[in-house]
Amino acid sequence: MKIEPTSLEAYRLLHQGTLALARAERQGIRCDVEYIESAKKRLTKQIERLEQKFLSTKFYRHWEHTVKGKVNIYSDTQLRIFLYTIKKLKPLKTTETGKGSTDEEALLGLGIPELNNLLQIRKLKKNRDTYLDGFLREQINGYIHPSFNLHLVRTYRSSSDRPNFQNIPKRDKESMLLTRRALFPRPGHQLLGIDYSGLEVRIAACYHKDPNMLKYIHDSTTDMHADMAKQIFMIDDFNKDIPEHSYLRNAAKNGFVFPEFYGDYFRNCAEGMACGWGKLPHGRWKSGEGVNLPGMALSDHFISKGIKSLDDFTNHIKEIEKDFWGNRFREYAKWKEQWWKTYQKNGFIKMKTGFTCSGIMGRNDCINYPVQGAAFHCLLWSFIRLDTILDRFNYKTRLIGQIHDEIVFDVYPPELEKILILAKEITCKELPRTWKWINVPLSVDAEVCDVDASWADKKKIEIP
Repeated sequence: MKIEPTSLEAYRLLHQGTLALARAERQGIRCDVEYIESAKKRLTKQIERLEQKFLSTKFYRHWEHTVKGKVNIYSDTQLRIFLYTIKKLKPLKTTETGKGSTDEEALLGLGIPELNNLLQIRKLKKNRDTYLDGFLREQINGYIHPSFNLHLVRTYRSSSDRPNFQNIPKRDKESMLLTRRALFPRPGHQLLGIDYSGLEVRIAACYHKDPNMLKYIHDSTTDMHADMAKQIFMIDDFNKDIPEHSYLRNAAKNGFVFPEFYGDYFRNCAEGMACGWGKLPHGRWKSGEGVNLPGMALSDHFISKGIKSLDDFTNHIKEIEKDFWGNRFREYAKWKEQWWKTYQKNGFIKMKTGFTCSGIMGRNDCINYPVQGAAFHCLLWSFIRLDTILDRFNYKTRLIGQIHDEIVFDVYPPELEKILILAKEITCKELPRTWKWINVPLSVDAEVCDVDASWADKKKIEIP
């Protein structure tokens, strides 16, 4: 593959990627049909019990009284009308069309116990009907063979279906254990995941070349998310080794840094960090509210700093946002403006990997597409290279799929150490040598399951 991929090389990447992913599809992943059927029955009983409890509440009876027909507790439209039109509650979030949101974050933020119960019912139902049913429907002789597509996503990323291998729960522990407990490697083998660390942030830096961002990436002693947590939560002696501080670091990372990178703005970030991560109420704050910090509640800490309400915190985050783009990552901000102007002039943008995005795009789309696409192409190139070597040298280990920035293997145990070394060499060393535009170090993490263990039993492993 050439140093600067041309349109022909971009085509070859997708062509070779399609073949490599097809071989992974053929391998498949083993599923425990007996467990799935048993788990479905157990979930059905839980759902029925929770539904009966919900239907006996005053909340539901009020809802039922306002609907002409029959209440469908799974209807977002009916719930939205009841909450925001009938009960006249103020939505904490809105959809792209300006309607009150009924997603998990929005409903939890309303602080209504019955809604928490409804969310639990919905989660259990999705685990049963989307994931477990999907495994059962698609399995053939105890194996599922998910499809991977390279022609459906506008950013030139991949997608998956029948079943969707990329949508199996991971972050929600309850759902992860329930669904991944059904999936296994071939007998006598073990599952391994090699996951690029912060790949999109690193690839974004290859575009904007912001010196402060490059310093964060190159210098392992620095920590952008810890620095932001220290600034956002005003903790001078911030230490991410303290569990409560580590939690706030994740809040800054997922509630501010990444949303800002992807085009969100201060008001949504403030609400998400304070009310979502911080568990603080809307409006004015009282002593003892929110998550715990060492020696005090979050509300007490903020009040001691002169921040006594969500409005105060929002103004605080507004100033931090100005500093974030006007000082901390000034060159990144300039690149975003220039990139947007280039698209407005030309009607298209080009990725580092030789692909072109054109047509009608919003500002955030224009800025995010080339980063998301090129980041996936790094993974796809690595996937192709690994597939080639495993086949050429007759490894018993096989690739079985990919999830966003992760490559998934079905590993023959005696080959595990070799696979770990090989994967790191290809993903972190060979790829940057091939694509010279990668101006930052790449890093991967690994998680492995014991021999014959389910995918729910993964644990971190050091790469030699």
